[in-house]
Amino acid sequence: QNEKELQDAVKRQEARMLQLIDKSGEVMRLKGEVSQLKRSLQRAETEAKVLWEEMRGQEPKVDAAYVQERVLLRQEVDKLRLLLLEKEDENLLLSDKY
Repeated sequence: QNEKELQDAVKRQEARMLQLIDKSGEVMRLKGEVSQLKRSLQRAETEAKVLWEEMRGQEPKVDAAYVQERVLLRQEVDKLRLLLLEKEDENLLLSDKY
């Protein structure tokens, strides 16, 4: 009887572990989705910011290529800032670890 109880306990534990693994995979997928949405939002905010700056006080005729170049440059700056913050976070984690 003890052996049967032990086997049941092991089966329940295995089931719980599988549930945790499934939840962990779902959490990772959702984190990836959130990250992608944040990048999309940042891109849209960057475009809106550049367009707003260009339209404010600008003549009716605005060079679309110039605006696009400004948007791309602003996106690149934002991406570099994000990379810098990520690297600083990684360095903090590594310094805490060691």
